[in-house]
Amino acid sequence: MLSPSTPEENKLNQRSPQRILIVEDDPVMQLGLEQFFEECPQFQVVGIVADGYLGVEAAIKLQPDLVVMDIGLPQLDGIAATKQIKATMPNVRIVMLTSHNNDTETIAALASGADAFCIKGTSLEQLSIAMSAAEVGATYLDPLIARKVIEHIKPPNAISKSLDSKSSNNSQLSARELEILKLMVEGRSNPEIAAELYLSLSTVKTHIRSIMNKLAVNDRVQAAVIALRNGLV
Repeated sequence: MLSPSTPEENKLNQRSPQRILIVEDDPVMQLGLEQFFEECPQFQVVGIVADGYLGVEAAIKLQPDLVVMDIGLPQLDGIAATKQIKATMPNVRIVMLTSHNNDTETIAALASGADAFCIKGTSLEQLSIAMSAAEVGATYLDPLIARKVIEHIKPPNAISKSLDSKSSNNSQLSARELEILKLMVEGRSNPEIAAELYLSLSTVKTHIRSIMNKLAVNDRVQAAVIALRNGLV
């Protein structure tokens, strides 16, 4: 004899599935993701598009709960598309599912507002965990990515000391340096930063050296991680 369902179980069973928008240009990946979500009753695919501009349009039109976003998209890349979607609909959760796993793109993706970051080829179990984490507002990083990001994070005490030291000329960033740091976090190259701020390339390089000295880091990714961690941008 079956025991009666509890009110909590009834509420869970009656909950509407999470509406999923897939933004992916690879037809094989599109099919694989669609089949995966069809087997998960808690998810419902409401749209599939193949480039970033269409992804933004579909998100606005369909109002999904979750977006699975590739980075290497035609027309508009997934990082820029994520930023546009989040600017219009901050409550939409976005899961990056991509073959791009270099440090700069990872930091730029998280800075754009992505809630989770998975590498293509990850297990369906891990993808499900990432989707569930994003659904409840948590941030999920693929274990490979997490290790790479952690490698660039200095111990909190060392970071605080380098930022809070009042006796050092390196304790604060200028307004211009903060502008440049923000663009670094977005993954912009030195020429792109120079064009954006109407500066010479040599001036940008000088500012970046100063930023790294003040933050006591050795590369751009470390600077970006510290900026995000300490709310500098």
